[in-house]
Amino acid sequence: MTDPLSLDPVLSPQERGRLPFNEDLPHDERFEHFEAHVLAGGKVESTDWMPDEYRTGVLRFVEMHANSELMGVLPEREWLMRAPTLRRKLALTAKVQDEVGHAQLLYRVAEDLGKPREAMFDDLLAGKTKFHNVFHYPTRSWADIGVIAWLVDAAAIVAQQALRDSSYAPYARTMKKICWEESVHIMHGRDVVVTMVTGTDEQRAMLQEALDRWWGPLMQMHGPRSPREKDRDLHWRIKAKTSEELRQEFLTIYVPRILELGLTLPDSELRRDDDLGEWRYTEPDWQELRTVVTNHGPKSQERLEFRRVSREETRWVRETILRAAGAAA
Repeated sequence: MTDPLSLDPVLSPQERGRLPFNEDLPHDERFEHFEAHVLAGGKVESTDWMPDEYRTGVLRFVEMHANSELMGVLPEREWLMRAPTLRRKLALTAKVQDEVGHAQLLYRVAEDLGKPREAMFDDLLAGKTKFHNVFHYPTRSWADIGVIAWLVDAAAIVAQQALRDSSYAPYARTMKKICWEESVHIMHGRDVVVTMVTGTDEQRAMLQEALDRWWGPLMQMHGPRSPREKDRDLHWRIKAKTSEELRQEFLTIYVPRILELGLTLPDSELRRDDDLGEWRYTEPDWQELRTVVTNHGPKSQERLEFRRVSREETRWVRETILRAAGAAA
């Protein structure tokens, strides 16, 4: 696995030590220097001083991302043994492996902010922290796997590409690796979709039915609109774009590609307003989103329980390894 530190040059410890917010100054003065550094496009390393507000914001953001990668493999895992060909099984297995690797990288990033990995797992399995809405839904057919890999991952990568310039440098470096691999996942998904859309009438109907079911969660995925000036994650440059900017970007790229395949979208209001340069659409069901991400979705409890059981069944492996590592030290 690539070490994220190798993906981007960083200042030496001596150079970082000369940044004013790393000096032994009164808190308010440090805060002002830190804020000016971040707003000017500067990067923050895990060893830098940072305000509690910034540390908490980055930790919350990265932890949810890590949770989503870990839980996101479960809808696809259910189809590993039911993939239609060996080639498809190998591709899906590789994708699942990548996603678990992404979770591993992101939990590493989050740990450096002060929260142990076991505590993050505890909170996830207890329902105290969230994961993305799309991973609370069932996968009913092989067509769902194509839609997830092509469109769900596409909606995710729109957001992830904007995170490559996050002010928190370890996260930005990690996102470069993740985006490389997600782009391969999208190509895998598109290949599944194109194969089905050019296949039998039954395959095409299966794909259209899957698209109809996933469109609502897809439109909810980036979250409700929020004023840029009130978003602290934007202020601290933890992320770069608002929810609506991400949704508009996704629609601009993928609506034409969906229609090009002869598929239809289940929203009679969806259209491009050329005068305003944006897409109009039926307002997503935000109450459904709030219900789902608080672990009341169709598959929420089943998938969390799978993770709980799996964690207990593999506990002896972790304890054995850690015991051996402690003895060697």
